[in-house]
Amino acid sequence: MNLGIVGHVDHGKTTLTQMLTGKFTDEHSEELKRGISIRLGYADMDIRKCPKCEEPLCYTTLKKCINDGSDTVHERMYSIVDLPGHETLMATVLSGASLMDGAILVIAANEKCPQSQTTEHLSVLNIAKIKNIIIVQNKVDLVDEKQALANYNQIKEFVKGSIAEDAPIIPVSAQHRANIDLLLEAIIDIMAVPKKDEKCDPKMYVARSFDVNKPSSPIKGLVGGVIGGTLVQGKLKEGDEIELRPGIKVNDKWTPVTTTITSISQGSQRLKVGTSGGLLAVGTLFDPYLSKSDGLSGNVVGHVGKLPPVRNDLKIEVHLIERIVGLEKDQQVKQILENDVLMMNVGTAKTVGICTVAGNTASFKLKLPVCADVGDKVALSKQINGRWRLIGYGIIQS
Repeated sequence: MNLGIVGHVDHGKTTLTQMLTGKFTDEHSEELKRGISIRLGYADMDIRKCPKCEEPLCYTTLKKCINDGSDTVHERMYSIVDLPGHETLMATVLSGASLMDGAILVIAANEKCPQSQTTEHLSVLNIAKIKNIIIVQNKVDLVDEKQALANYNQIKEFVKGSIAEDAPIIPVSAQHRANIDLLLEAIIDIMAVPKKDEKCDPKMYVARSFDVNKPSSPIKGLVGGVIGGTLVQGKLKEGDEIELRPGIKVNDKWTPVTTTITSISQGSQRLKVGTSGGLLAVGTLFDPYLSKSDGLSGNVVGHVGKLPPVRNDLKIEVHLIERIVGLEKDQQVKQILENDVLMMNVGTAKTVGICTVAGNTASFKLKLPVCADVGDKVALSKQINGRWRLIGYGIIQS
């Protein structure tokens, strides 16, 4: 199961992610030290259980129980997607939301709720219809009881009427490991592993891609590019011939590309078959030049000839939200007009669309093509005061 962590940009969210996973694989270590990540972070979380302790003290992510030193046993594995908190990076947040089966919404207890980006994050969860949500009231060690209760009431008012209205609110100090056991128990209880169709043709959203070769590696030791993402349906196995769409740009034309799977990994575990329910790293025979620095992110992977079509135009059924989120002053969302320029997120792909036909069913000419099927959801953002702001979503009609 893919569990997203979203929240205000600060050291608290990063500390919480590191506390839950024990590691973090986002390559931007300096940004993480400042509490800011500009790309999707990801790691695996192994929830373990002490056979001697009572609930919730028994839950941990460590191999040794901190209460009595007993060896802990594996309970359940989750893949963590850490979304950047900063409001200028909503395109990345929207891309990451397409991978999530559940979410932890992190809110700082020592700040007024909601912050502008927290409002946007909740709107993303509403649009993505992510129902499995836990709210973490972090940094309770920095406030007294009265402040913590006031912040709790602000959170309750903030989520009222939203998809997170009934989500539990767990006070936590990630810095001091306070209530981490309660959070892990809530994850086990609330974040059930979703059932996904493994008999369908495989479809994988690519969120990241890498060149894993070290500088000055000998030619004979080079390996192909690695793509990372999640299977939303079907299975992939070593030796499969796969296709990436839209592919790569060659002479001003986007061309689907094919390759062979050489390896599949989930965390530190090597797999023969990759299935839905977690983040996968898929080794290929691609020239690593193509995959370095997320060069293949936004693609869709599947068996050759079995993927949705590549679209340079989109006709969508438009659903706008009432008010623009993330602004200090209330501002209503205006209807989309002809020649309006919108940022559009389809799966993990980001593109810009120019409206050619306005209305409840609108048509767009895309700057970058996307691989998408009829019925897929498109997140819509508009540039307001120099920043992309979420204004609604659309359903692809053709």
